[in-house]
Amino acid sequence: MDATYSLPHGRNFKSWFVPDGQAAPANLPANVARLPVGHHDLRDRDMQVRVARGDGGTLFIVYDQERIDRLMYAYAVLPVALGLGAVFAVSLLSYRVSKRLVTPVNWLAREVAAWDPRQPNIDALAPHRLPPDIGSGEARQLAKALHTLGERVEAFVARERNFTRDASHELRTPLTVIRVAADLLEAERELSPRGERSLRRIQRSSRDMEQVIDAFLILAREADIEPQAEHFAVSDIVAEEVDKVQPLLEGKPVALHVVKDAEPELHAPSRVLSVMLGNLLSNACQYTDQGDIEVRIQQDRVSVRDTGIGMSRETLQRAFDPFYRADQDTGGMGLGLSVVRRLGERFGWPVVLESVPGSGTLATIQFVR
Repeated sequence: MDATYSLPHGRNFKSWFVPDGQAAPANLPANVARLPVGHHDLRDRDMQVRVARGDGGTLFIVYDQERIDRLMYAYAVLPVALGLGAVFAVSLLSYRVSKRLVTPVNWLAREVAAWDPRQPNIDALAPHRLPPDIGSGEARQLAKALHTLGERVEAFVARERNFTRDASHELRTPLTVIRVAADLLEAERELSPRGERSLRRIQRSSRDMEQVIDAFLILAREADIEPQAEHFAVSDIVAEEVDKVQPLLEGKPVALHVVKDAEPELHAPSRVLSVMLGNLLSNACQYTDQGDIEVRIQQDRVSVRDTGIGMSRETLQRAFDPFYRADQDTGGMGLGLSVVRRLGERFGWPVVLESVPGSGTLATIQFVR
C-alpha cells in the first residue's frame, strides 16, 4: 500500500492506514487497533470493522452499522415492501372489479341452469326482479335477452302442447267412426277375401292410430300433471293387450303366449303401460310371419320376445327415432317405438331392445320406480 495515498472517508465509514512499526493514530479507537486481520461485527458498538494486511502496513475500515441499516432499509426493504404493497393493492382491486363483473353472470348462469325446458321459470329474470348487483351494463342486457328467450321457449312449448292436445282430441271422433264402421263390416258374412284383408288393415291402422293419440295426449300434459294413478296388476294389462292384437295374427302360423314368472303390481297410470305394451306387441305381430311371440312377466319387468325378422345393429340404433321404419313396405307411421321410449322416460320405465337379424327381437319394459 502507498502510505501517501489519500484514504477514503464517507458518511457511512472511515478508514485508517497504520504503517508497520508506527503507532496507531490517536483517532483510531483502541479496541479497533487491536483487532486481527479479518471481518469483525461489533454490534455492541454499532460497528462493522474490516482489517486487511498489506505491503507496509495495516488497513482499518470501520462502517457505521446504524447508517448501514438505514441504507439497507431505504434501498432494499422499503422498495420491496412498496412493490409488494402495490402488487397486493392491484390484485385486490382486480379481484373486486372482476367479482363485480362475474357475479351477475354467475347468478344468471344458475338461474338458467335451473330452468325446466318444458316450463322455464322466466319470472326471476324479469327486469323488476333482478338483484341490485346486476347493474345496468352488459349483464342486464344479457338478462333481458335471456328473459326474452325464455318467453319465446315458453310460448313455443305451450303452442306445441296445445296443438298436440287439440289435434289428438279432434282425431278421436273420426277414428271412433272408423272403428265402429269396421266392426259392423266385420259382422257381415258376404265380404270377399280381398275385402276381409282390407278390413283387417283398417282395423289395425285405426288401432295403431288410437294408441298414438293416447300417447300424445299423455305426453302433452304438464310435467306435474300426470294421468290418474291406480293400483293394478301387470298381468291384467298384459291380458288385455294380448287379446287386442290377436286379430293381427290371423292367417299367420304364429303362437302368442304369456309366461308369468311373478305377479307384480304397480301404482301408476295403467293407460301408460297399456300404450307401451300395445305398441311393442303390435310391432312383434307385424314383423313375425311364423314362429312364436312370448310375453314374459317378471317382478321388475315385462318383456316381449318374437321370432321375427330381427334388426341389424344400424337399425337397432335408429329404432327409437321418430318416423324411422326399417321396412318401408310395412304399414304404420314409424312413431310406435319413439312414443314408447318417450313414455318410458316420462314415467321412469326405460325400454331396452335386443335383436339379432333373422332370429327375432326382445323388447323389455323395466319398472325402475
